[in-house]
Amino acid sequence: MQLSIVVPTFNEAPNIAELVRRVSEATADMDVEVIFVDDSTDATPETIREVADAASIPVRLIHRQDHVGGLGGAVVTGIQAATYDACLVMDGDLQHPPEDIPLIAHRLDVGDVDLVVASRYVAGGEAHGLADKSRVMVSRSSTALTKAMFPRRLKDVSDPMTGFFAVDRRSIDIDDLQPRGFKILLEILARKTMRVAEVPFSFADRHAGDSKASFRQGLHFLVQLAALRFGKMSLFAIIGGLGAVANVLIVWALTHLGMDYIVAAVIAAELTIVANFLLIERFVFQDMRSEASGVWSRFAKSFTFNNVELIIRIPVMALMVGTGHISAVLATAITLVVAFFVRFVFHSLVVYAPKRSKAAPVSRTRQVLRELDEQAMAPGEL
Repeated sequence: MQLSIVVPTFNEAPNIAELVRRVSEATADMDVEVIFVDDSTDATPETIREVADAASIPVRLIHRQDHVGGLGGAVVTGIQAATYDACLVMDGDLQHPPEDIPLIAHRLDVGDVDLVVASRYVAGGEAHGLADKSRVMVSRSSTALTKAMFPRRLKDVSDPMTGFFAVDRRSIDIDDLQPRGFKILLEILARKTMRVAEVPFSFADRHAGDSKASFRQGLHFLVQLAALRFGKMSLFAIIGGLGAVANVLIVWALTHLGMDYIVAAVIAAELTIVANFLLIERFVFQDMRSEASGVWSRFAKSFTFNNVELIIRIPVMALMVGTGHISAVLATAITLVVAFFVRFVFHSLVVYAPKRSKAAPVSRTRQVLRELDEQAMAPGEL
């Protein structure tokens, strides 16, 4: 099999030699090249050149002076410059084990998918390389939010945040990609419906150097996510905003008629819960209804969730009014804003979740690959 391995790097000099060594050993029976697309400010470019001179496989360097698109832009540059159509993307810190390259590449070579994702979250995968529990929580939350934004296109993808994947570049519109940060896989999946397969991998500890994860990267991710999915979320926000205005007006009207503010809030919430469901059915998730559960099931899930949220929100509002000396109207408005984000995630992931097809077990995938390898043992075919 012929494969171009694209490795975006930023100040990864201590990892280069070990990465190339392990890639060379793992792909001894494959025709591969390694393309480093480098945005470094340290000695990484010089290290890559030195390693390339002694390497047993072709190693190329593209050092970018203009870091357009960040890490995602580097990946796009590497894919465009690749010799082969089958391109595998991996990080340069060895948290993506080179030993998994053959499994990923041969799964792509089967020919029934456009993209193979190495996932930490399928059976056999692990995420122990995440530094601590807070990073695990951030990773899981980011994945949940991403899947909520794109529930149809990511329905068969457990790890859309991974940077370890292989793609047939003929299946993507590479020039139409608009990378804004470090989640290029999300960019690819969100812009086009792809045939996707997953294989497990264990996210390892860094070989050397420091993690590039930062608060700034987190902001870049949120901007990227919003830009890709702003349409659906904006409609949800508009309907939620109208519901919030209606809710506040109902509370204002009922309290001015002498009704207790908690009773008024309950009545306003129930009315707007039903109204919001009807509106999002019609205008937000209309394209997902055919693949989701029946309308009464969707209504039951939505109604139940919103009432549970109400049971939590009303005491919080009462606390704000009673101890924080905030007006009932302002407390209602504040709690509704917070509830909006939670509601969107729940409706995308649960209420309108597509009916999942049963994926082939990992063991079956490995069996298929073994059979393909046995059929391809003739000299010159690998």
